[in-house]
Amino acid sequence: MMSAAQSPTTLESRLKALQCHFTWDLDPGRSELFRLRDKLEDIGTKEGNSWLGHIYNLRGFIQYKLGFTEDAQSLFSRAAEAFRQMRNTDEGPWLVVNYGNLAWLHYHLGEQAESQAYLSKIDALMKKYPSPSQDELHPEIYAEKAWTLMKFSADKKLLAADYFERAIRMQPDVVEWHTSHMLALGSPFNYSNKELEANVLEKMRIAKEQDPESLHLAVHYLEQCAKKGERIEDDARELGRKVLSNPVSSYSGMKALLWVYKKYVSVDEAIDLAEEALKKHPDVRYLKSCVALCYKWKITSSEENRPEQSVIDRAISLHKEVISLYPHSSLVKKIDLADIYARSNLAKAEAIYQELLESDLEPADTQMLYNNYANYLYFNRQDSDRSITYHMKAAAIPHKSFYRKNSITVLKKIKDKGSHRMCRKIEEFLANLQEP
Repeated sequence: MMSAAQSPTTLESRLKALQCHFTWDLDPGRSELFRLRDKLEDIGTKEGNSWLGHIYNLRGFIQYKLGFTEDAQSLFSRAAEAFRQMRNTDEGPWLVVNYGNLAWLHYHLGEQAESQAYLSKIDALMKKYPSPSQDELHPEIYAEKAWTLMKFSADKKLLAADYFERAIRMQPDVVEWHTSHMLALGSPFNYSNKELEANVLEKMRIAKEQDPESLHLAVHYLEQCAKKGERIEDDARELGRKVLSNPVSSYSGMKALLWVYKKYVSVDEAIDLAEEALKKHPDVRYLKSCVALCYKWKITSSEENRPEQSVIDRAISLHKEVISLYPHSSLVKKIDLADIYARSNLAKAEAIYQELLESDLEPADTQMLYNNYANYLYFNRQDSDRSITYHMKAAAIPHKSFYRKNSITVLKKIKDKGSHRMCRKIEEFLANLQEP
C-alpha cells in the first residue's frame, strides 16, 4: 500500500513545485516546437559550448512535447553528461533542472518510483548547494531558466534578462551569463530602429570585452554602434573574417552579421560572405538557409523591376533545398519562395500561396500567411480589394505579432486616406477589433 508521502496527489504537488522545463509555462504550438527544435540542432554540439547541457535539456523537453519520449530521455541523459564534462564533477546545483525534467518524464511514463528517486536527488542537491540568497532561486537555476526563455517569444526575453541579472548579482564571475544577459536585453532592438540606452550599451561593450570569443555579441554591439551613426563597414568585414574561421554554428553570429551587412554594408557583400562560408562547409543546412536569405533580400529589395535571371534561379534552387532540409519548419521559406516567384512567375507564386492557404496551420502561422498574402495581392497582383480582405483576416486573429500590427497599420492608412470603396467596411472592422 502506498504511503501518504508517496501518494499520486502528493507526488504531483511536489513535481509542480520544481524548477524545470515542465513547470516554466512553456507551451508553444506544435509548429513553433519544430522550429525551435531545428534552431537548437543548428547550434551544434561543439565541445566547449558552455550552454551544451542547457541545449540538451531544452531539446529533451521539446521532444517530449512532440511525443518522442525515448528521445527525450536520451537527451536528458546527454544533458547530465554534458554538465559533468563541462564542470568536471559528477554533481552540482546545475543538475537540479535536469533532475526535475527526469522526475516529470518518469511520472508521465507511469514510473512513480523513478520519479520519486529524482525528487530525492533534488532534495539532496538543494541541501548541499543552497542558494546564496534565502528568498531567491539558486543562480544556476535562474541562469538556465533565463537561457531557456530567451529561445521562446520576444516578450519572454526581458523576463530572461531579469533572471540573468539575478543570477549575476549572486554569482558575478560567470562570463557567459553576462554575455547572454546582454543578448537578451538587446534582442528586442536587434531588428528595429530603436537604440539601446547609453548605460546598457556600455554594459554590452564591457561584456563584449570580457567574452571576446562571442562573435554573436560583437555583432549586436556593432549594430548598436551603427544606429548611433558610427561607420562600421570595416569592423563588419573584420567580423566576417572571424566568423568564417570559427566552427559552424547558429551561435557563430553569421545570420546576425548578414543582417548588419544588408543594412550597413551591402546585400552583395552579404551574399559573398554567406557563399564563402557555404563553400567551406557545403553540407551545412544552416549556412544554406543563410545564403538563401541573402538572395531573397537581393531580389525583394532590388530597385530594378526584375533582377538577373541567374540570381533568381540561384534563389529558387536554394529555397527549394532549404525547404527540403527543414521539412517541419519551412513555412517562412515557402512564403519567401512565393515572393521570389512573384518577380518572375506569378502563376507559380499563386500556386504556392494557394497550397499554403489550404493547409492546416496554427493561428500564429495563419496570421503570418494572411499578412504576406495580402501584401503580395497588393504589390504583385494589384488586387487591392482582396488585399484588404486578407489584411482584415490577419488582424482578426487575436495573436500579438509584427504581422497583425502591420495589417492594422495598412488598414488604418487606407481608412484615413478615405478614397477606397471599402473604407466604411474597414472603419467598422477596426472599431470592433478586439485586442489580443
